[in-house]
Amino acid sequence: MAKKSKKSSAPRKPRSAKRLSTKKLKPAKGASDKPRVKAAAAKSSKAAGTDPKRVAAILERLDEAYPAATCALIHANPFQLLISTILSAQTTDERVNQVTATLYKKYPDARAIAYASPKEMEQEIRPTGFFRNKTKSILGASKKIVEEFHGEVPKTMEELLTLPGVARKTANVVLGTAFAIPSGIVVDTHVARVSERLDLTRNTDPKKIEQDLMQVIPKDKWILFSHQLIWHGRRVCQARKPKCIECNLNTICYSADKTI
Repeated sequence: MAKKSKKSSAPRKPRSAKRLSTKKLKPAKGASDKPRVKAAAAKSSKAAGTDPKRVAAILERLDEAYPAATCALIHANPFQLLISTILSAQTTDERVNQVTATLYKKYPDARAIAYASPKEMEQEIRPTGFFRNKTKSILGASKKIVEEFHGEVPKTMEELLTLPGVARKTANVVLGTAFAIPSGIVVDTHVARVSERLDLTRNTDPKKIEQDLMQVIPKDKWILFSHQLIWHGRRVCQARKPKCIECNLNTICYSADKTI
């Protein structure tokens, strides 16, 4: 019977020792592309539809369709506009106008609302929805106007933002419509939807949308442009089924939501 050969007792070198010491490690897949990926992402963050000539064409067609667009909230003075705008959150302007038709007869100015009974006010504005929070806002805003601003609605963004219930959208409405001050662009659901479909922004946050629009829309157009997009969103570029066949922007719009 053949004898088995004895295994060498000398320690063996690891097979990979030489390879590990001499082989140059390759970078992880895609690692060298990171700067390029970031650059591409930054480049794509700006909407492609903001070419100055295209923006000018959009503005021209909006002027043709809505030369006299204005705020749909019925008001007699800046204070009433402020209250109506606060009430318009999560409801329609038509509903607000129905409520304020009687509200302003009972409470004609800031002092009247500031010291009104919260319970009575809740019932007055109940049809607008979220009536408890809105009551706190309009009573709080009215009281601050009476006690800190001598009964007058302030005319600056900074001061308006100190009022309960007032954010940038409400402040822009008041400054633009009541005082003709172009402080920014009003971004409601209609403006957000239409500006995205027109590829004027790729953001969804109202503050970022406003900044995008302010960069491409001339300042002297900010107030009218806001009203025009709101009108267009309500009448033509509706959320569920836009009436593209009736839209005078149809030939320069390439939205995926187009119905023709």
